[in-house]
Amino acid sequence: TALFALTTVWLSTLVPGQGGHDPSFSWIAALIIVTSLFEVVYITVQAAKGEGSHYNTTDPLRAMMFGLMALAAVGLVASQAWLAWVIWKALGAAVLTPTTWAVLCGLVLTFALSTVSGFMLGGKQPPAGVGWPVVGWHTWQDLRPAHFLAVHAQQFIPLAGLLAER
Repeated sequence: TALFALTTVWLSTLVPGQGGHDPSFSWIAALIIVTSLFEVVYITVQAAKGEGSHYNTTDPLRAMMFGLMALAAVGLVASQAWLAWVIWKALGAAVLTPTTWAVLCGLVLTFALSTVSGFMLGGKQPPAGVGWPVVGWHTWQDLRPAHFLAVHAQQFIPLAGLLAER
């Protein structure tokens, strides 16, 4: 979540204009802080109790909390679409550089693809058993790699735009 927040700040300064200085940027930052804090605190509490936070629907409270985590996750990535809109408005009639296009595409795709892959993942628990080293992903019927790429489109695509521009 720290990398996500830092990337958001970096992207707001990467494009010309006043995207990071727009009054709504404070609201975007607040949305990221509140949603991230909720997710991290709940995951930490559940881990401290030796219980899962994801897919834990063993009782109505835990099922509700899993649903609230999904809502918080959508709010978190919605901040990226909102930032893209703020940057787009701030640019006005300016000619867009490859970096600016990449930032806008990365932000919008982070929202769109993360939301879709997140809801697909939320409805289908990943396969059990030993997966890839470190991440535990599987090569078959596991949506986590797609969700990872979707969330990190905000980093990968702008970096590609920077490289293309240079």
